[in-house]
Amino acid sequence: MTYSSTRFCCNLVYTLFLFGVVTLRVANAKPATFLQDFHVTWSDSHIKQLDGGRAIQLILDQNSGCGFASKNKYLFGRVSMKIKLIPGDSAGTATAFYMNSDTNQIRDELDFEFLGNRSGQPYSVQTNVFAHGKGDREQRINLWFDPAADFHTYSILWNHQHVVFYVDEVPIRVYKNNEAKGIPFPKSQPMGVYSTLWEADDWATRGGLEKIDWNKAPFYAYYKDFDIEGCVIPGPATCASNPSNWWEGATYQHLDSVAAHRYRWVRMNHMVYDYCTDKRRNPVTPPECMAGI
Repeated sequence: MTYSSTRFCCNLVYTLFLFGVVTLRVANAKPATFLQDFHVTWSDSHIKQLDGGRAIQLILDQNSGCGFASKNKYLFGRVSMKIKLIPGDSAGTATAFYMNSDTNQIRDELDFEFLGNRSGQPYSVQTNVFAHGKGDREQRINLWFDPAADFHTYSILWNHQHVVFYVDEVPIRVYKNNEAKGIPFPKSQPMGVYSTLWEADDWATRGGLEKIDWNKAPFYAYYKDFDIEGCVIPGPATCASNPSNWWEGATYQHLDSVAAHRYRWVRMNHMVYDYCTDKRRNPVTPPECMAGI
């Protein structure tokens, strides 16, 4: 293989069953243990390794939340984790899984933020895209299943053409490369992979109206099947521009007809907020919304 990746295995073709539809691709990596690719960045006592390091438990209580980050940064590729979110009354909590260039004012960032809620209310997932320091591109959907009942897979695919956020291989957001129209796209800064669990009751649930019930603490979220495939930076100079990287292949340049159908279904039935249509925040429609996302 000519590209640099965190792990390799034999070219194993596996089958993904998505709503009864069979999709094939070649797998170049396998899920790692936590310490292979990550380290604790915040409150070591609140992250516990399970199953020999193949899974972890994140803990939030009145003393602290916690966080972890990848040991490397990557330029293009795919990152995926299986997460089981906080069950029951999770209002005021936020569980985040994201990529970040860690470059302050000009940072690039790709966010999944899972926003807790009162018991019986749907979990919301908020996505955001920062490109060349500009963010405020929030979109929010209500998940169509209970993400606290079992593990579900959350993935970010990032190539030269677009960024795609997936939930169980269903695309929920696409941010296209529209640099030709003067719209920033993250393509030059490598990003690390991060996750945090913290108190966010000033904004996370109903805009901060619902506060954390600390009588329900501690709160637990679980992660497993850590999978990163991408160009490690620093690494081979030609990796990020190599068109033979699987994530740059023709299959991943756009959504196929099945994925596009699933994408429209999510947007029509489960989207509850879109910055593109928020005229209070954006009286003038942002240019990337006009160009298509």
